Amino acid sequence: MKIYKIGANEYRLPNQLSDFQLALYVHLIDWKRANLTKEAGMERGSLFDAVLPAEMKKQRHPVYQPIVPRLLEHKKWFPFKDHKFIGHMASSQAACINLFLPLMEHPRLAAQVLRAARPDLESIATDQLDCGFRIEFWDEPDNMLGDHNDSTGTDADFAIAYHDRQGDLCLWLIEHKLSEMEFTTCGGYKSKGRTEAHRCRPAAAVLDNPDLCYYHSKCGYRYWEITLNTPGLFDLEQIRKADACPFMGGMNQLWRNQLLAASIEKSSSPRWPYKKVFFSVVHHPKNNALQPSMHAYQVLLSDPSKFSAFTSDVLIERARQIDAPELRVWLDWYQGLYNF
Repeated sequence: MKIYKIGANEYRLPNQLSDFQLALYVHLIDWKRANLTKEAGMERGSLFDAVLPAEMKKQRHPVYQPIVPRLLEHKKWFPFKDHKFIGHMASSQAACINLFLPLMEHPRLAAQVLRAARPDLESIATDQLDCGFRIEFWDEPDNMLGDHNDSTGTDADFAIAYHDRQGDLCLWLIEHKLSEMEFTTCGGYKSKGRTEAHRCRPAAAVLDNPDLCYYHSKCGYRYWEITLNTPGLFDLEQIRKADACPFMGGMNQLWRNQLLAASIEKSSSPRWPYKKVFFSVVHHPKNNALQPSMHAYQVLLSDPSKFSAFTSDVLIERARQIDAPELRVWLDWYQGLYNF
């Protein structure tokens, strides 16, 4: 922990923060102190000002309080795990819920707003999922990637079912980032279970023999199987040029979510009737740290339309333009909390 003194105020924060993270954390703490509580919360045995005290966590802060009943109802029918830091002011899970769930309570308005980031969206498919959405979505119970168990697995932070302008039923998987500087990286190449038989370089060798990948041969995850057997998804020649597996770093999370989307689109199961499935990343407009991984990832795609990225202010600005009474209070609250 490090104590920052800014003006007349002190802030107990993690030791290493980027300039963006520091500015966002200070704003979130100031907002918390003005609107919720001046009390700090415990994390790893120390008090941190961006963490909420236990009682406020029980009330589901920092989730927008008017949507808490809807959130709990959704969770009853579509159970999901709270992230470890859900009671943190900078929680990405809470920020994702705060961005999308108030919209999805009004499907007609949601379609108008979401079209700013998904131009082909015509209407929300309210007969799918939970009135058209699911939080922490995965292909339960099929587990087509083979990576879901009690402790791990590929999830999309938010999923939206919709009809496009051609009338096709589509699914939109969304990964939300707030203050993170990178996407989740591969744990396989750092695993203690690795042997001399597991090698991540060169990438061409892994393409030719996926058993070199710890996740493939040891864990039985189907990442490489799906990659190699989904023509037109990835440019395999671009991957082959890489010195090491390109999915060791931040592109790993992007890759896995894209494979989840591709598997659902290819599925013949009536559980997954979606003709087109897309994957997007939404992030804070002042967080530029994720751009290198996203740009490098886009180069590896054969079909760039399957992946997109946008900033959360795109949706907020569209909602402001629509100026619907149902959204005004939430808009002011959201924009005030997340500082843009």
